[in-house]
Amino acid sequence: MTALSATAGAQSHVAQNTINPEVLNFSGEYDTPVAEFQVPRRAMGKTGLEVSILGMGGFHLGTAAGQPEVNNMIAKAMDHGINFFDNAWEYHKGVSEERVGAALKGKRDKAIVMTKVCTHGRKRDVAMRMLEESLTRLQTDHLDVWQVHEVVYYNDPEKCYASDGVLEALSAAKQQGKVRFVGFTGHKNPSIHLEMLNGGYPFDTVQMPLNPFDYSYRSFQQHVLPVATQRGMAVFGMKSMGGSGEMISSGALTPTEALSYAMSLPGVSTTISGMDSMAVLDQNLKIVQNFTPLTAKQIEDLRAYGKRFEDGRYELFKSTVKYDGDLGRQQHDYPPSADLPA
Repeated sequence: MTALSATAGAQSHVAQNTINPEVLNFSGEYDTPVAEFQVPRRAMGKTGLEVSILGMGGFHLGTAAGQPEVNNMIAKAMDHGINFFDNAWEYHKGVSEERVGAALKGKRDKAIVMTKVCTHGRKRDVAMRMLEESLTRLQTDHLDVWQVHEVVYYNDPEKCYASDGVLEALSAAKQQGKVRFVGFTGHKNPSIHLEMLNGGYPFDTVQMPLNPFDYSYRSFQQHVLPVATQRGMAVFGMKSMGGSGEMISSGALTPTEALSYAMSLPGVSTTISGMDSMAVLDQNLKIVQNFTPLTAKQIEDLRAYGKRFEDGRYELFKSTVKYDGDLGRQQHDYPPSADLPA
């Protein structure tokens, strides 16, 4: 998501027929949130932790305008109660982890730090090496959450569950006290998530795309969220605005509609949002400051509106290879996405 989403879509795109923007507490202005405002927290599944309903995405922090900007963003986020920080070993070749580690120096005990292991089918020893590198970059001796990154190919569950595979690394890391809780993430197809969940491994967490358009196209909300909720897992929502703000920049949704919908879904612990500047952080804080969980009717209205986009045009992470990382593609013997025809 870029700074343009801080001003795009001042009028609710479903307001004419369904949701009134005043009901969403959307003023059309993104001013600085009041100093006393604190982002609400929820139970993080059965872990015993309390997590802010809005989390900071690590990928976009790697594109912010340098370490000072990241330092200021994370300090302000924590001042307002955000305590969940997402990341992955491969984001910007380690830069994202390094930036978050530096920004959290002296504040680590107030943060829930999550990063992802990027073996993409490789063995336990590769995962354990990545763990040590992530800990060094993040300047910590343990992770609160360690997740298998980008489980998006149909043979990924088989590779994860293979002998001497990445799931054995998750268990070893927990036993060694280097990781508190473990899970996996992916964005392509709910059937892959279900295969991971049904394989028998006792995951603590799971991350998935959740937005108004998901309900009508390869729906994680319909097929995966109920399973995770029934098991008491911590659910981390992502791509509420499309991954890079496509839903916002195209005019299909306002930032308030997108975040309010994602944060209103029962069973979701936190919604991870990419923020690459102080302006976008302020936008999201203001939305949360005015947030009231949507009613069942409002949620249904947004789903009905989203049904017209059930071809995946705004969920490119499902319908194209745009969000498939080149490292994962390489490990699955596919060419880099940049080499494919547009």
